[in-house]
Order: sequence, then C-alpha cells, then structure tokens
Amino acid sequence: MLPKTRIPHFILLFISLTWFSCSTNKNTFTKRDVKKSEKLIGLHFANKDIDTLYPYLKRNRSGFDSLRKYPLGNDVFPAIRFDPTPFGFTMPEQQNGTAWNIPDNVEIPEPYNLLAFYTIPQLASLIKNQKITSTELTKFFLARLKKYQPALQCTITLTEDLALEQAKRADDEIKSGKYRGILHGIPYGTKDLMAVPGYPTTWGAAPYKDQMINETATVVKKLEDAGAILVAKLVSGALARGDVWFNGKTKNPWDTTQGASGSSAGSGSATSAGLVPFALGTETLGSITSPSTRNGVTGLRPTYGRVSRHGVMSLSWSMDKVGPLGRNAEDCAIVFEAIQGKDNNDLTTVDLPFGVNWKKDIKNLKVAYLKKDIEKDTTETGENLRNALKSLKELGIEPTAVEMPENVPYRGFDIILRAEAGTFFDELVRSGGVDIMVEQDQRSRANSLRQSRFIPAVEYLQANRQRQVLIQKMQDLMKDYDVLISPTFGNDQLLATNLTGHPVIAVPTGLDKKNHPTSMTFVGNLYDEASILLLAKAFQDATSFDELHPPGYID
Repeated sequence: MLPKTRIPHFILLFISLTWFSCSTNKNTFTKRDVKKSEKLIGLHFANKDIDTLYPYLKRNRSGFDSLRKYPLGNDVFPAIRFDPTPFGFTMPEQQNGTAWNIPDNVEIPEPYNLLAFYTIPQLASLIKNQKITSTELTKFFLARLKKYQPALQCTITLTEDLALEQAKRADDEIKSGKYRGILHGIPYGTKDLMAVPGYPTTWGAAPYKDQMINETATVVKKLEDAGAILVAKLVSGALARGDVWFNGKTKNPWDTTQGASGSSAGSGSATSAGLVPFALGTETLGSITSPSTRNGVTGLRPTYGRVSRHGVMSLSWSMDKVGPLGRNAEDCAIVFEAIQGKDNNDLTTVDLPFGVNWKKDIKNLKVAYLKKDIEKDTTETGENLRNALKSLKELGIEPTAVEMPENVPYRGFDIILRAEAGTFFDELVRSGGVDIMVEQDQRSRANSLRQSRFIPAVEYLQANRQRQVLIQKMQDLMKDYDVLISPTFGNDQLLATNLTGHPVIAVPTGLDKKNHPTSMTFVGNLYDEASILLLAKAFQDATSFDELHPPGYID
C-alpha cells in the first residue's frame, strides 16, 4: 500500500482557481476583454471609466443572448429603410409604357444554332408569327444548357418540368389568339438567389444547397405573368460573392481559363454563350456590371427600389438591386419594364411608370464624362472606351468633362455592406455553418461574415451619415446631366453609385488583344433608366459590339 500524501491547502486552492480560470476564461466577459477591445475601435478609456461601463456591457451581452432566442428569416428587413432621394431632387418625367417593335421578317436561321444569339424581338417575331413554338424554343435552350454545363459550370438547377409546362401553356394561348406581349414564350434563366417553389434555392452556398423555399420571387412571378419561360436557376457565387459556388467555378465562355466573375456568374456566362436569351441577376457592389463586362453582355442595374426583392436572398437591404443581363440595351429595357414596379411585399419599392421613347433625339440628352478617369486608363479597355466616345461624338453627343465627388471616405464605406450581410447571416456564423462554405480565404464571404461581428454599430451609422453626404454630392454632380459616361472599373464610380442607388448600364465596347470583352458604363439619374437605355441603344445601333459572341457555341 502506498503511503498517503498530504497536499497543502494553498496548493489545492491554487489548482482550483487555475482550473476555474481556465474553464471560464473562454466564455466569461471580463474587464480585461474591454481593455483589449479598445485597440480594435481606436479608443482609450481610463480604468475608472471601464469600471463604470463594464456592467452596461455585460447587460448588452445579455441583451444579445435574448435577441438570439428569436430566430429571423433572411427575408426580414430591419425597421430602417434606405431612401436614395437627396435634398433638392426632382423626380424625372416618366413615360408610361414602351412601344416594342416586333419585326415581321424574321426567319429561322441557317445554321439553326444561330438561334441561340437572337434578340428578344427576333425570338418574339418567330413565336408570335408561329414560325416556331415556345416548346421548340424551350427544348432548344434546355439542350444547350445541358450540353455546355460541363465546360461552363453556369447552371445549378434546370427547371425542365416547369419550363415545358409553361411553354405548352404559352403555345396554347398564342394559338387561341391570347398573346401576352413581347416576352410571351421566351425562355430565360434566373440567378439562384430567387425562390421558385418545387426547386432548391441554394444561394450558391454549401450550407443551403438543399434549401427549399415555398414561395415565388416577385420578379419571377412578373415574368411568368408576361409569359416568359423559366428554364434554369443559374449560378450565384456563394452568398452573392464571386463565381465560386458549392460545386465548382463558373467559366467565361470567351476564355474558360477565366472565371465568369460574379456574383451573377451564371447569368453572365449563360447569356454570353447563348444558353438563355436573357437572365436575371442581382447587384450589391458590382454583381451585374462585373459579369456583364467579363462575359461581353449588356447588364442593367436599376435604381434602388425600382425592382422588388421579395423572394430574393438578402445581402444588404440598403444596397441590393435586381436587374437583367441581355444581348443589348433593348432586351434589358424589355425585361426591366416587366419586372419593375411597386410590390407590397417589398416596402422599399416605388410606384412609378416606366417607358422609353426610342424616337427621342439623343442629341437632346445632356451627357457628361469622367475625362481624367478615362484618359488615365492606358490599357486596351481604356482605348476601347475612348474609341466608343468617338463613336458617340459622331452621333452628335458632345459630353462635358466632370469628376467624381472628392473628399469622400470611399475606402470606409465597405463596412455598410459587411455589417448588413453579417446581420442576415448572423445565425450561420454562430452555428458554425459558415465553416462548410467552399472558400475560406481572406477574401471569402465566410471570412467577411465572421469579421462583420467586429464592426461597431456607431461606425456603421457614421458610415451611413457619410453616405448621405455622398448622396448630396452625387446629386450636385448629376443634376445638370442625363447620362454620365464612366469606366466600368478602376475608379470610384461603381462603389459610389451602388451606395447612392443610381441606375447604370454596362455596355460592351469590343475586345482586347486576348479576345476578352471590354465595357463602359452609363450612369443615369435616380429613376431615369430611360435615358441611359436610350443612349446605350443608339450606341449599339451604330456599332456591332453587342452582336459579338464567343466562338465555339454554334456547333
């Protein structure tokens, strides 16, 4: 038998305290934690002040725990509404409706696969004049989606059963003389952030790859009412970031060694390759304009609040917008007219008419351009943009040189998006679900969501106060002009207009030496999509850049 050994009481006490300290340090909030946190927020408090505020911070922590007992869906917006309208803003005159021209002389092309690159009016002509059925057209695009999916990775879910059902209904209606309009019988795809009953709505992210949402996004419902045919739910980069999704990386049809850019990656890639005539995308900070540029299509990002986001994944309630990607500006205008308007399920939407007078003389448009930003770009993108300006001048446009607002904290605004995204995906982070997302690097959405928890509410609100200053400065810049011409990237325009809610359209300007598409951007006044669409169409009527399509997709 071993002899009994006595452990002094003070050693036992020391061990107990050490154990207790180790077991509680992980979850216990202490005054030392407050002291350490000062460095993160760039402030310093005296010890006596920390003693005073510590109980309040503990109460805050208890309040956080209380709030978390009541789960919220991604579709619940905060009781804080962003209004992009600046002081002194006058609502532009709005035309109600557009007279769409459906040509009568369109024929089935030879070779047949060129049908993939027909515009909406051309396809509408074939359907309306019963030279092709919606069912035939739908099967044609479904076959192309299946054929090129392995190479492009642009589709998450084919909605084949729904599409064929919708196409048959369209054919029956047209045969009976019930023609709903220019979109009747036209197939399309939608970014997989938009809910469609009976099909997964994955948001492009592994934690949600089996998610079923039993509602129809308003934009999908509006297109259904117009007679359009949903053939596919296209790739969204994971939680609306980039072109990487839970099952791959979406490719640029012009160069499959490149990603399609994002986050409307599938919409850009599929439209470019002629797998759909048009697609819906979303933009918070470049997610329509970027894939439009990379894939060589035309993309319209409408004014904030013009298009309902009901049934669409929320990333930032004050910055998210839904818009079309299409062959050209006219196609985008057709789709935009169908999806825009007031929706009682989205309180940020506005009740305004929309229409474009295509007969309006573009010489009457007041146009400005960002001269310094355009001239400093020595790349082929800049050269193509300067050549595009020459083409516009030949059409009678004499733009005035202006500059983006200065003395604005552009680099600090990203906390707005990150804080709002962190709010919507709070539970995903706390539950650890964020850990199974494919990308986990510094620039990933997963990392962004984690670090959003360290953004102080005061700094978020201060950023929004600075945002109001930017809104007023953009009003001062735009109030004398109908259109502002800008590089798509390489300056502050993209960030600024996403913050202020201004509409933009990304327009192809040709190819660089590597046969990669380039673009320029037209910025419009709030709620004045008509002016930028008018100028974009005039430019595209005078050039052929919008008619280019990647080689290898008409075999």
